Amino acid sequence: MHADVATSQSQYVERDISWLSFNYRVLQEAKDPSVPLLERLKFLAIYSSNLGEFFRVRVANHRNLIRLGKKTRKKLDYDPEATLNEIIRIVRDHMKEFSRIFDEEVIPGLRQNNISILRRKELNKEQVQFISEYFVESMLPFCQPVLLFEHNVKPFLNDAELYLALDMILKETDGNEHYYGIVKIPSDHRPRFIELPSKPDSHDIIMLDDVVRHNASVLFPGFDIQDSYSIKVTRDAELYIDDEYSGDLLQKIKNSLAKRNVGPASRLVYDVNMPKKMLKYLVDVLELENSDLIPESKYHNNFDFFQFPDFGKKHLKDTPLPPIPYKPLESTSNLLGAIERRDHFINVPYHSYESVIRFFEQSAVDPEVTHIKIVQYRVARDSRIMDALIQAAENGKNVFVFIEVKARFDEEANLKWGEKLESSGIRVRYSFPGLKVHSKIALIRKVTQGESKLYSYLSTGNFHEGTAKLYSDFGFFTYDKRITKEVARLFRFLETVVIPEAEFKKLLVGQFNLYQSLVDLVEKEIENAEKGLPAFIDLKLNSLQDLSMVKLLEKAQRKGVKIRLIVRGICCLNNFPDEENPPLNVISIVDRFLEHARVYVFGNGGDPLVYISSADWMIRNLHHRIETAIPIFNKEIKKEIRELYEIQWKDNVKARVVEKDHKNHYKKTGSDISFRSQLETYLYYKRKAENE
Repeated sequence: MHADVATSQSQYVERDISWLSFNYRVLQEAKDPSVPLLERLKFLAIYSSNLGEFFRVRVANHRNLIRLGKKTRKKLDYDPEATLNEIIRIVRDHMKEFSRIFDEEVIPGLRQNNISILRRKELNKEQVQFISEYFVESMLPFCQPVLLFEHNVKPFLNDAELYLALDMILKETDGNEHYYGIVKIPSDHRPRFIELPSKPDSHDIIMLDDVVRHNASVLFPGFDIQDSYSIKVTRDAELYIDDEYSGDLLQKIKNSLAKRNVGPASRLVYDVNMPKKMLKYLVDVLELENSDLIPESKYHNNFDFFQFPDFGKKHLKDTPLPPIPYKPLESTSNLLGAIERRDHFINVPYHSYESVIRFFEQSAVDPEVTHIKIVQYRVARDSRIMDALIQAAENGKNVFVFIEVKARFDEEANLKWGEKLESSGIRVRYSFPGLKVHSKIALIRKVTQGESKLYSYLSTGNFHEGTAKLYSDFGFFTYDKRITKEVARLFRFLETVVIPEAEFKKLLVGQFNLYQSLVDLVEKEIENAEKGLPAFIDLKLNSLQDLSMVKLLEKAQRKGVKIRLIVRGICCLNNFPDEENPPLNVISIVDRFLEHARVYVFGNGGDPLVYISSADWMIRNLHHRIETAIPIFNKEIKKEIRELYEIQWKDNVKARVVEKDHKNHYKKTGSDISFRSQLETYLYYKRKAENE
C-alpha cells in the first residue's frame, strides 16, 4: 500500500507542507512590487481560492483521520494531528502576511490611482443614502438574519459563504446582557464590490460586507448593534462513495454531490478582532473545535478579487500577450492533411488554441471522417469542441467520449455535458470504479479510397478553451502509426474495459507500463553514468511526491546522473545536502500563466529521449490513474521542447529555489540581465512565427 503522504520517512517533506510552500509562492507574487497592482489583487484571489480548496479536501482528510482514533491512526505512517497543527500554524502566519499586503500595499496603491475601497465611516452623505437604498431595494431578501440561542438555535452556515456575526444588546436595558446574531452577506446574489457615487475621475468602492454592516439594524429591530465580525465556514468537499465497485457508480456520484455542501466543517475563518467570549460562543453553537479556527482580517472570501473592476486602467494590468496563431494548422482548410505530412507541436497560451478546436470542427464535417474519440476530464461551460462533437454525431459519425465524472469540483458540469452528449446520440462512458482517467487524448479515423487513417492529438492539459488562455500546456498532433495505433488501443480499452492483447511499447500508459517504464528509464541513466556515458535527467512536473521515485532520483544523483527539476507545486524531496546526498537542482516558476506542462527528458547515452505527459510523479498519477506519456520522435519538436526547458532553467525573475526550509528564495544566476522565462518564451514564438 502506498502512503498518501510523504512522511513515511521523516527526512522527506510532507506533501501538504510542501503544497503550502507552493501557495506561498503565489502570495509572493501578490507582494512583488514589480507586478502590476490589479494583478497583485488577482494573485491574492488565487492564493485564497487555492487555500479554500486545500481546506475542503486535504485538511478535511486529516481531520477525518484524527476522528478515527489513536488505535486506527497507529496503522498510518504519519501523524495526522501533528501535520494538521503544523498546517494551521503555517496558514495563520501566511494570513498575517496576506492582510499586511492588502492593507498596507494594495489599498494605498489603489488610492494613488484614484480607486478607493471605503469603510463605512469614510462615506459622505450621498454615499450613505446610496447604500441604504441599495440594501433595501437589492439585498434585503437575501440576508437571512438569525438570532442565536446557544442550545436552541444552531444555524447551518453554507460552505464558503460569507456571514456577519453581530454582538447586540436589547434597547432600553442596562446593556449587561449580550445577544448574538448571524446575517448572511449575499455575495452569491450581488456583486462583492459596489461602486459608489464618486467625484469625476475617481472611483469609490464599498465591499458588500460593509453595506450589510451599515444596515444590520434594519434586520434586528429592538437591538442596538455593538459590533460586527465577518465569519466563514469551509466544509469537507470529498465525495464519500462507500463502494465504487458495486451498484450504479454514476448514481452514487450524483447522490454524493447532493451531500457535498453539508459536509462537516474543516475550518472557521473569523475576524481576528472578534472578542474571545464571542468566538467561544460561536464555536459552541456551530459545534466546532479550536483547531478549526483560522483568524483573518476583516474580510474573507478574497477569491472574489477575481471580480474586482479595473475601470479601464490598463497600466495596472499585465501587458497583453495575445496568442500567436499556429499558422501551419490554422491557415489550412485541410488540417488533417497537414498533420499527415508531419507532426505539429503547440504551446498554449503562447500559441492560439484555435488549431485544436479546428481539429474537431473540420473532422465533424469531413465526409471521409468516420470516428472521433476523446477523453474529457474538465471542459469549458461554452465549448466549441463539444459543439463540434455534437455536429459530428448529427452528421452520422461514430463519436465516443469518455467523461471522467470524478474530476474534483467539475463533477456536476461533466455530468451535464454527458447527458447533453448522450441526448445527441453520442456514445458516452463514465468513470471506472477506483480509478481516474486523466489522459488528455483524442483520435480521428478517416477512410480515404478504402484506406483507414488515424490522426491523434495528445496533450498535457485538458480540452478546455478557457484554461488554454491561462495554463501553459503542450499539445502534439501526429499521424505517426507508432503512436496512433497505441492511442487507438487505449481507446478500445476505455470503451470495452477489455485488457489489450498487445502491449504498449511507445506510449507510457498508467495502469499498464507507465510506472515501471519510468523506473527503467531512471535505472538506465544510472547504468550509463556508471559506464561513463552521458547521463542526465531533466524533469518538468507539477508535483513530485511518490517516494519510490524521489528515492530513485536521489540514488541517480549519487551515482553521477545530472538531474535538473522544475517542479511547480508539491516537492517532497529533502533538499538539504549532506556528504552522502548532494543537493538536487530544483526550481519552481510562478508567473502570470500557470505552469502545467509535464516533460521528461532522459540522456539515453547521448541520444536523448523526450516525453510530454499528463502525469505528475505522484502516487495517484503513477498508481491510481490512467495517464499517458507521449514519446516525441520528431527531431525538430524534440529540439524545441529542450530549448523551452533551457529557457525556463535560465529564469532569474520568477524562479524560486525549492528547499526544505520553504523560504522560496528567488533563483540567482549571476547574470546582470533579468531573464523572465514566460516573456522569453513568448518572444521565442514571436520570432519563430516571423520566420515561418
